[in-house]
Amino acid sequence: MAPIAIVAGVGPGTGSSVARKFATAYPVVVLARTPANYEPLVEEIKSRGGKAVGFPTDVADKKSIKETFEKIEGFAGEVGALEEGGTGGVKLAAAVYNVGGSFIRKPFLELSEDDFLSGYETNGRGAFLFSQAVLPWLLASTTQTQYPPTLIFTGATASIKGSALCASFATGKWAMRCLSQSLAREFGPKGVHVAHAIIDGVIDLERTKGFGSNEPDAKLKPEAIAESYWSLHTQQRSAMTQEIDLRPYVEKW
Repeated sequence: MAPIAIVAGVGPGTGSSVARKFATAYPVVVLARTPANYEPLVEEIKSRGGKAVGFPTDVADKKSIKETFEKIEGFAGEVGALEEGGTGGVKLAAAVYNVGGSFIRKPFLELSEDDFLSGYETNGRGAFLFSQAVLPWLLASTTQTQYPPTLIFTGATASIKGSALCASFATGKWAMRCLSQSLAREFGPKGVHVAHAIIDGVIDLERTKGFGSNEPDAKLKPEAIAESYWSLHTQQRSAMTQEIDLRPYVEKW
């Protein structure tokens, strides 16, 4: 019975690279708001002999999450990742929450309530709903997977530093980091590896070509982030990392 992996927040950068990496070992489910964000990736993985499926999902909406996870159960059945006996339990190796959310940069006194809450909706509420959906499957898989079932959250510099003009984004990222710590303390002793990654720097994407330093490797390569996530996933339970921070060698911190 093959386990699956789920990656929420798939676009042209980190999410796609993480999905590609995990697809070398597992059938993968990728989630994004719009199909255009994941359809080319799904076809790419399939063309390489892997198994993948994508579902449009609003992670901050409870109904959307529920409907998506019902569809994931269907996919799990197709790839042999349902518990024997058809009980509906999904064998889940890893779940990655990589949803960035709204990045609003403006003076605090100019923030509307909606502006402020937008940072929390995705990074706080969305992370909560996603975690509640995947943790029962991760718990049920602790004796069925090669590595400890893993839940990874993608954080940012704002997870540990509330910069000026970033009240909304930083509040959401701090909330997600706190959630990851709480879940690690609750579910780590039960065999689930919960980790948080602080991405401290500019990610190397087409739209970030003009940002920051022009030094070689001055931006985080999405593929390198994916390798770090895979390393987290494959750690032995006798030595599990709860938090890592990743940054380019030239980044000031």
